[in-house]
Amino acid sequence: MKVLMVLAHPYQKSFNYAIKDAMLAGFAKGGHEVRLRDLYVEGFDPVLGSEELAALQAGRISPEIEKEQALVNWADALVFIYPLWWYDRPAILKGWCDRVFTYDYAFTYDHKGKQQGLLGHKRAAVVITAGGSEDDFERRGISTEQLTFPMTRGTLAFCGIDHVDSQVLFSVGEVDADDRQMMLQELSAFAEQF
Repeated sequence: MKVLMVLAHPYQKSFNYAIKDAMLAGFAKGGHEVRLRDLYVEGFDPVLGSEELAALQAGRISPEIEKEQALVNWADALVFIYPLWWYDRPAILKGWCDRVFTYDYAFTYDHKGKQQGLLGHKRAAVVITAGGSEDDFERRGISTEQLTFPMTRGTLAFCGIDHVDSQVLFSVGEVDADDRQMMLQELSAFAEQF
């Protein structure tokens, strides 16, 4: 399987990078081909500005976004790794979605105005790290599904990608090294069997 992995974390010694490495090892072991987009390292500009929006509305895509869309086209599956910030993904990843999943590429509307996703032939996985515990979120009335919703349903399903595996890794700053290693092993095994 061809996998596009999109990583959104600014610190290269973070647990998110360890997740990336573990999953890359698992994908390699499973014989999958992976291309990585490390948004912070690559300096991806997340801002959809007025000129670009006007160009999109006229049906023109910038070369930068054509390159990103070509990677999405290449992939059978998309994998997103990011920390939970303000109950959503980091702005750089939100901006990547804003700029890459464009109208008439990732979604459209039919003649009756009904939205249709155009990427339904792909699958995805979303791996989110959270500083708080699952109990902390539940005490606030927030479920795991609500934490994954902006990406899994609000973006990917809107674009037609309904086959999405998602996982939230809770308390990543608090768990001991053994628990972290277990998380990484599970993610590597998941990637191998993806």
